[in-house]
Amino acid sequence: MKARSISAVNKLDMERKIEIYTRFIPQVILDRFDIPPSFIDANGNQLLRLRCEPGTTDVVIDLKHAFNAEDPLLYAHLTDTVNGQIHVLLYVVNDPTSKRYNIDRMPDGTKTQFGIFKRNLVVEETAMNAGLAPGQVRSGMRILGQSISCFEEFVSSLDHDLFFAEPLHYHNAVIFEKYGFAYLRGRRLMERIHQGFQEDEEYFLKLDGTSPFRSPELADSIRGRSWAIHDGVLGEAFDRVTMYKSINRHAGLNTFPNAKW
Repeated sequence: MKARSISAVNKLDMERKIEIYTRFIPQVILDRFDIPPSFIDANGNQLLRLRCEPGTTDVVIDLKHAFNAEDPLLYAHLTDTVNGQIHVLLYVVNDPTSKRYNIDRMPDGTKTQFGIFKRNLVVEETAMNAGLAPGQVRSGMRILGQSISCFEEFVSSLDHDLFFAEPLHYHNAVIFEKYGFAYLRGRRLMERIHQGFQEDEEYFLKLDGTSPFRSPELADSIRGRSWAIHDGVLGEAFDRVTMYKSINRHAGLNTFPNAKW
């Protein structure tokens, strides 16, 4: 019987699990960093790690471009929904050649959970000024379109016609819209956020210059709004948004018209 869920794939032998779970790794990153099909380097080191034990309903994929690399090239956490659909909890592609910004740790090494529980404000400001968005420790690879295309093929191979994703930050949600995602929940919140950043509206008025993350000009860009939201202008966490992508279909949503990055 064909495996159609994460839990079903996790019951297979490791060779088969690797074959299925690596379908959504964009070939462009494998080519760029000369990662062999075996995912084993010239010294016999495994570059790919999977956490996908039988009996579990989720999988974690950790791919490094070099065995001793500090950060993964690609990191993904997928799980089943209650009805067996694919839900992406986290998907990150880092450019390992770019500068690292330690927003994920305090000066004493304490983990910040990427600024969720604690914030390294000095490093966050530096990262923001360097063009990064909240949650980023390095620049991305700018291959989201290719990544989504590969993921659609992966989902189709499991006989599903859609998948769900959890945008961790405001900028993720807006970018997902550009690539055709729709909202299971959170569309009204996104529309309220857009309205709130209009001149003299609630969130715009909180951009009072009291911190680098609350400069008035941040209202005009996706990344700027995301930093302001990360700094708390909503008065609540950005955690009530779930999106979905129908295979080969663009939802046509746009909660931030004429947005610039």
